Amino acid sequence: MQGGQVPPSMNHGGHELFDVKEILSATVGALNQAMILRPHVQDPELLDILDRQYRFTLDEYNILVESFKTGKDPSHPTQRYQMKAGSDFIYGMKEKAPSKPIQSTGEISDEIISGFLLGATKEGATGKTAASLEVCNPVVRRVLADSVPNCIEMAYELSIYQNKHQYYQVPQLNDQDMNMLLNSFAPSQGQPGMPNNLQ
Repeated sequence: MQGGQVPPSMNHGGHELFDVKEILSATVGALNQAMILRPHVQDPELLDILDRQYRFTLDEYNILVESFKTGKDPSHPTQRYQMKAGSDFIYGMKEKAPSKPIQSTGEISDEIISGFLLGATKEGATGKTAASLEVCNPVVRRVLADSVPNCIEMAYELSIYQNKHQYYQVPQLNDQDMNMLLNSFAPSQGQPGMPNNLQ
Protein backbone atom coordinates (compact mmCIF):
# COMPACT_ATOMS: atom_id res chain seq x y z
CA MET A 1 0.00 0.00 0.00
CA GLN A 2 1.15 3.51 -0.73
CA GLY A 3 1.32 5.93 2.22
CA GLY A 4 -1.67 7.95 0.98
CA GLN A 5 -3.87 4.85 0.75
CA VAL A 6 -3.37 3.75 4.36
CA PRO A 7 -6.21 4.73 6.71
CA PRO A 8 -4.97 6.87 9.65
CA SER A 9 -5.70 4.11 12.19
CA MET A 10 -3.35 1.76 10.28
CA ASN A 11 -0.65 4.35 9.56
CA HIS A 12 1.91 2.73 11.88
CA GLY A 13 5.20 0.94 11.24
CA GLY A 14 6.35 -2.14 13.13
CA HIS A 15 8.99 -0.35 15.23
CA GLU A 16 6.43 2.30 16.10
CA LEU A 17 3.88 -0.25 17.33
CA PHE A 18 6.38 -1.95 19.62
CA ASP A 19 7.91 1.31 20.90
CA VAL A 20 4.58 2.99 21.64
CA LYS A 21 3.36 -0.19 23.36
CA GLU A 22 6.45 0.00 25.60
CA ILE A 23 5.79 3.69 26.37
CA LEU A 24 2.14 3.01 27.23
CA SER A 25 3.07 -0.01 29.38
CA ALA A 26 5.74 1.98 31.23
CA THR A 27 3.28 4.83 31.81
CA VAL A 28 0.67 2.44 33.21
CA GLY A 29 3.34 0.98 35.50
CA ALA A 30 4.46 4.41 36.70
CA LEU A 31 0.86 5.54 37.34
CA ASN A 32 0.07 2.31 39.20
CA GLN A 33 3.19 2.57 41.34
CA ALA A 34 2.44 6.22 42.17
CA MET A 35 -1.06 5.17 43.29
CA ILE A 36 0.37 2.33 45.42
CA LEU A 37 2.94 4.65 47.06
CA ARG A 38 0.55 7.58 47.59
CA PRO A 39 -0.72 6.44 51.05
CA HIS A 40 2.90 6.33 52.29
CA VAL A 41 3.66 10.01 51.49
CA GLN A 42 4.30 12.06 54.63
CA ASP A 43 5.14 15.52 53.26
CA PRO A 44 2.14 17.55 51.98
CA GLU A 45 4.38 19.23 49.37
CA LEU A 46 5.38 15.84 47.93
CA LEU A 47 1.75 14.70 47.98
CA ASP A 48 0.80 17.80 46.00
CA ILE A 49 3.56 17.10 43.45
CA LEU A 50 2.54 13.43 43.16
CA ASP A 51 -1.14 14.31 42.66
CA ARG A 52 -0.50 17.06 40.10
CA GLN A 53 1.95 14.93 38.14
CA TYR A 54 -0.37 11.91 38.31
CA ARG A 55 -3.31 13.85 36.86
CA PHE A 56 -1.15 15.40 34.16
CA THR A 57 0.47 12.07 33.19
CA LEU A 58 -2.92 10.35 33.10
CA ASP A 59 -4.19 12.98 30.68
CA GLU A 60 -1.11 12.57 28.46
CA TYR A 61 -1.57 8.78 28.58
CA ASN A 62 -5.19 9.16 27.38
CA ILE A 63 -4.11 11.52 24.58
CA LEU A 64 -1.47 9.05 23.39
CA VAL A 65 -3.88 6.09 23.55
CA GLU A 66 -6.47 8.03 21.54
CA SER A 67 -4.06 9.19 18.83
CA PHE A 68 -2.38 5.76 18.66
CA LYS A 69 -5.72 3.98 18.10
CA THR A 70 -7.17 6.48 15.62
CA GLY A 71 -4.06 7.87 13.95
CA LYS A 72 -5.76 11.27 14.12
CA ASP A 73 -5.51 14.37 16.28
CA PRO A 74 -6.66 13.68 19.85
CA SER A 75 -9.76 15.36 21.29
CA HIS A 76 -7.49 17.95 22.93
CA PRO A 77 -3.82 18.81 22.49
CA THR A 78 -1.02 18.02 24.90
CA GLN A 79 -0.93 20.62 27.65
CA ARG A 80 2.17 22.23 29.15
CA TYR A 81 3.15 21.07 32.65
CA GLN A 82 3.72 23.93 35.09
CA MET A 83 5.69 23.23 38.24
CA LYS A 84 5.04 25.26 41.38
CA ALA A 85 8.53 25.36 42.89
CA GLY A 86 11.29 27.80 42.05
CA SER A 87 14.47 26.61 40.40
CA ASP A 88 16.99 27.21 43.16
CA PHE A 89 19.41 24.35 43.81
CA ILE A 90 21.54 23.93 46.90
CA TYR A 91 25.05 23.01 45.77
CA GLY A 92 27.52 20.91 47.67
CA MET A 93 27.68 17.54 49.35
CA LYS A 94 26.90 16.67 52.97
CA GLU A 95 27.62 13.40 54.73
CA LYS A 96 24.65 11.03 54.78
CA ALA A 97 24.03 7.36 55.36
CA PRO A 98 24.61 5.13 52.32
CA SER A 99 21.53 4.05 50.39
CA LYS A 100 20.45 0.42 50.50
CA PRO A 101 17.35 -1.63 49.64
CA ILE A 102 14.55 -1.53 52.20
CA GLN A 103 13.55 -4.69 54.04
CA SER A 104 9.88 -3.86 54.70
CA THR A 105 7.15 -1.49 53.56
CA GLY A 106 7.46 0.27 56.90
CA GLU A 107 10.71 1.77 55.62
CA ILE A 108 9.06 3.52 52.65
CA SER A 109 9.92 7.20 52.99
CA ASP A 110 9.42 10.43 51.08
CA GLU A 111 13.00 10.07 49.84
CA ILE A 112 12.20 6.66 48.31
CA ILE A 113 8.88 7.83 46.85
CA SER A 114 10.30 11.02 45.33
CA GLY A 115 13.24 9.00 43.98
CA PHE A 116 10.88 6.56 42.29
CA LEU A 117 8.85 9.41 40.78
CA LEU A 118 12.03 11.09 39.54
CA GLY A 119 13.26 7.87 37.96
CA ALA A 120 9.92 7.28 36.24
CA THR A 121 9.82 10.77 34.72
CA LYS A 122 13.42 10.48 33.51
CA GLU A 123 12.60 7.11 31.98
CA GLY A 124 9.55 8.68 30.34
CA ALA A 125 11.62 11.46 28.76
CA THR A 126 14.19 9.01 27.42
CA GLY A 127 11.64 6.46 26.17
CA LYS A 128 9.36 9.01 24.50
CA THR A 129 12.31 10.67 22.78
CA ALA A 130 13.56 7.35 21.40
CA ALA A 131 10.06 6.22 20.38
CA SER A 132 9.26 9.50 18.61
CA LEU A 133 12.27 8.89 16.34
CA GLU A 134 10.75 5.57 15.18
CA VAL A 135 7.16 6.73 14.63
CA CYS A 136 5.70 6.89 11.10
CA ASN A 137 2.33 8.40 12.05
CA PRO A 138 2.80 12.19 12.19
CA VAL A 139 0.15 12.71 14.89
CA VAL A 140 1.56 10.06 17.23
CA ARG A 141 5.07 11.41 16.66
CA ARG A 142 3.94 14.92 17.58
CA VAL A 143 2.05 13.70 20.69
CA LEU A 144 5.15 11.85 21.90
CA ALA A 145 7.50 14.73 21.09
CA ASP A 146 5.21 17.28 22.79
CA SER A 147 5.22 15.12 25.91
CA VAL A 148 9.02 15.05 26.31
CA PRO A 149 9.38 18.65 27.65
CA ASN A 150 6.67 17.85 30.21
CA CYS A 151 8.63 14.82 31.45
CA ILE A 152 11.71 17.03 31.71
CA GLU A 153 9.78 19.67 33.68
CA MET A 154 8.33 17.06 36.06
CA ALA A 155 11.79 15.54 36.61
CA TYR A 156 13.19 19.01 37.28
CA GLU A 157 10.44 19.71 39.84
CA LEU A 158 11.18 16.42 41.60
CA SER A 159 14.95 16.97 41.57
CA ILE A 160 14.45 20.42 43.14
CA TYR A 161 12.22 18.83 45.80
CA GLN A 162 14.80 16.10 46.47
CA ASN A 163 17.64 18.61 46.53
CA LYS A 164 15.84 20.81 49.06
CA HIS A 165 15.59 17.81 51.42
CA GLN A 166 19.18 16.68 50.71
CA TYR A 167 18.00 13.47 49.04
CA TYR A 168 19.55 14.61 45.73
CA GLN A 169 22.83 16.40 46.31
CA VAL A 170 24.56 18.39 43.59
CA PRO A 171 28.35 18.63 43.75
CA GLN A 172 29.95 21.73 42.30
CA LEU A 173 33.43 22.33 40.90
CA ASN A 174 35.71 24.97 42.39
CA ASP A 175 35.60 28.43 40.76
CA GLN A 176 38.82 27.95 38.76
CA ASP A 177 37.74 24.63 37.22
CA MET A 178 34.21 25.90 36.55
CA ASN A 179 35.50 29.03 34.80
CA MET A 180 37.95 26.97 32.76
CA LEU A 181 35.10 24.77 31.49
CA LEU A 182 32.68 27.69 30.97
CA ASN A 183 35.28 29.48 28.84
CA SER A 184 36.50 26.44 26.89
CA PHE A 185 34.31 27.31 23.86
CA ALA A 186 33.92 30.52 21.88
CA PRO A 187 31.30 31.58 19.32
CA SER A 188 32.18 31.27 15.65
CA GLN A 189 32.94 34.57 13.94
CA GLY A 190 32.27 35.52 10.33
CA GLN A 191 30.81 33.44 7.50
CA PRO A 192 31.70 29.80 7.02
CA GLY A 193 34.09 29.15 4.15
CA MET A 194 31.79 26.85 2.21
CA PRO A 195 32.62 25.97 -1.42
CA ASN A 196 30.67 28.10 -3.92
CA ASN A 197 29.64 25.34 -6.31
CA LEU A 198 28.46 22.09 -4.79
CA GLN A 199 27.77 20.17 -8.00
